[in-house]
Amino acid sequence: MKKILRLLVLVLPLAMYCQPNTEVFLFNLSIENNQIQLTDGKNISNNEGYDNQPSFQYENKILFASTRNGQTDIAAYHTNNGEKQWLSNTPQGSEYSPMKIPNTKEISAVRLDTTGKQALYIYHANNENEPYLQDTVIGYYVWYNQDILVYFELGNPNELLVYNYKENHSITCDTNIGRSLHNIPNSNLVSYISKKNEAWEIRSLDVNTYETKKIANTVPNVEDMCWLNDGSILMAKGKTLYRFHPEKDKDWKIIKLFDKAPFDNITRIAVNQPNNKLALVAEPEKTLAPTLENIRWIAGNWKGEAFGGITEENWSEPSGGSMMATFKLIVDGKVNFYEIETISEVNNSLLLRLKHFNNDLKGWETKDETVDFPLIKVTPNKAIFEGMIFESVDANNMIVYVTIGQKDGSNAIVPFYYTKK
Repeated sequence: MKKILRLLVLVLPLAMYCQPNTEVFLFNLSIENNQIQLTDGKNISNNEGYDNQPSFQYENKILFASTRNGQTDIAAYHTNNGEKQWLSNTPQGSEYSPMKIPNTKEISAVRLDTTGKQALYIYHANNENEPYLQDTVIGYYVWYNQDILVYFELGNPNELLVYNYKENHSITCDTNIGRSLHNIPNSNLVSYISKKNEAWEIRSLDVNTYETKKIANTVPNVEDMCWLNDGSILMAKGKTLYRFHPEKDKDWKIIKLFDKAPFDNITRIAVNQPNNKLALVAEPEKTLAPTLENIRWIAGNWKGEAFGGITEENWSEPSGGSMMATFKLIVDGKVNFYEIETISEVNNSLLLRLKHFNNDLKGWETKDETVDFPLIKVTPNKAIFEGMIFESVDANNMIVYVTIGQKDGSNAIVPFYYTKK
């Protein structure tokens, strides 16, 4: 009985996680002069229910878990012709985390049977399958090569292990880890997420010596990531895509706001080997009517830090068809500049306008000139304008993302992290 109860505790996190309605989106990826461009985004799962955990079997073939008829099977999407293909049909269970086994035609997946048993299975080209490490409750994994498996074993705490098929033994390398495991390009290392500290860490594991080292902190409370061939890392949160190069960067940089995309709450990210395709998982976006009442949460006295100084932004409650704010930036104890902002109901939508002023109240814009940000849409926790996004993190925290033009013609996305006072 104790063994059965323990098994139920181990498998429930995976079963519960499979409930959200998620979709897999695919983008063309290009990198020029270290700048990332994502184009031609499309929903490739387009399916009610759980579509998740994408990985590239080949350059033009994506594997992912997809729900049909009350179970989750392995699906494949061919990028060259847009064809979706089912690779498994397992009435007695569901499959998750499908992945190519290196140097073979086989794929693997975590199977959760209706009996509650959870194990990693190998799926052969002739449609036969067999358990792999069947007495081990594997939640997530990555193949270092066809003989070495690095995996997350469900437990309390979760453990990071390396299994060597030829030697038939596993080594525990760390505990309290996250679900994201990846081979690091051009190395003999695997990355994983450590959750031992309040600030989660991306760490490396040497599969030969079992030595682990810190690479960087994650984007706060984010555990899904992928590596690009140049050694940089991508992570996402909400509608925001971040990039970090461990050897070049000090902080995560925002490289993309999916402001017009019909999705939110991005989780998994995967790229193909040539780095010209990117797949991500997100939830379909819910939109609200473009009214001041639906963005009332912006009202309040907000304080934060940006541009090397202290920022303060005071938004009024909606009244008279508008909300009004004052903004100031203080650097080294002196006001650097001010802003006056309004959000008004205009033509059945919302319009954000602002004016800038020096610390002596001399205006940047001409008398009748304003800087305008037309509304794109309103969601339950975001007001998305062209060039500016207000995001409610919780009742007392807000992030404002502002797109600012640079001297070289590029745009930088600057986040303002605010706390309500």
